[in-house]
Amino acid sequence: MISDVRDVAALGQKVIAEVERAVVGKHDLLETVTCSVLAAGHVLFEDFPGLGKTLIARSFAAALGLDFKRIQFTPDLLPGDITGGYIFNRNENRFELRQGPIFSNLILADEINRASPKTQSALLEAMQEARVTLEGETLSLPDPFLVLATQNPIEYEGTFPLPEAQLDRFMLKVTVGYPTLNEEKEILQRRHLRQVEEVTLLPVTCAADVLEMRRVVETIHVDGDLELYIAQLVHETRGDRRVAVGASPRASLAFLKMARARAALQGRTFILPDDIKHFAVPILSHRLIMQPEYWMGRRVAEEVIADVLTKVPVPVVRGA
Repeated sequence: MISDVRDVAALGQKVIAEVERAVVGKHDLLETVTCSVLAAGHVLFEDFPGLGKTLIARSFAAALGLDFKRIQFTPDLLPGDITGGYIFNRNENRFELRQGPIFSNLILADEINRASPKTQSALLEAMQEARVTLEGETLSLPDPFLVLATQNPIEYEGTFPLPEAQLDRFMLKVTVGYPTLNEEKEILQRRHLRQVEEVTLLPVTCAADVLEMRRVVETIHVDGDLELYIAQLVHETRGDRRVAVGASPRASLAFLKMARARAALQGRTFILPDDIKHFAVPILSHRLIMQPEYWMGRRVAEEVIADVLTKVPVPVVRGA
């Protein structure tokens, strides 16, 4: 029975510990993904091949006990390959719905930028409203519903950059990063000892538990000064001379949800300014459209975010 933040914190840490049986040395990243699960937010992994992006997604699906589907995005993938469609049944002389892989709790959209914009658009309604429309009929997706997507930042041949509307629907954009020397050695040791490729993970929760944890997260107290702090951070991005289009109100909501989730994961009934600042780069970096003269600068968005965090005064808030 999940009744308060202590239960959420305990169960969340168990999920992270189970995932760490397969993923080595990425504790902070795994905490961030766990917070996104609690905040009902989709995550975009952007990093080089072979760093474990797919492994992280599969491991979370197993540890959370959720129904999992992997969609390999390719240039010839069609929207119907994702959403499904109506197929004529000759035996019964009627059309039947054949559901696509989108009808699952957790979706891995692997190399999402390799599909055409037409195919990418099949995810827009699903990611925002947790439903799809087929032949004029609106169908709800399973609850919880979460999309974890991956893309390679260095390969551009045969890819289609995600449009701003699609990027904005991802609550976070994160990187995995290379392991340290000792972490890479541990990866080799674990593989040598288990003598099989796959790590079998046990479910720690189920879909009902995830929904209960989300219900508790919604009860986390947010001080009015911190709500103003979030609004000021997002508003400040719109006035920077290097930014053509600043963050949308969806970014403000993402700050609120992720800060609450982090507080719950740490067993607190209230959020702190650090909970907000912790997610500034993952929430804002993919939402800022830079002026043309800054398009070639790889870290300009992060520099803007750092300046915004410096400019906006941090409120002093006592625990509720």
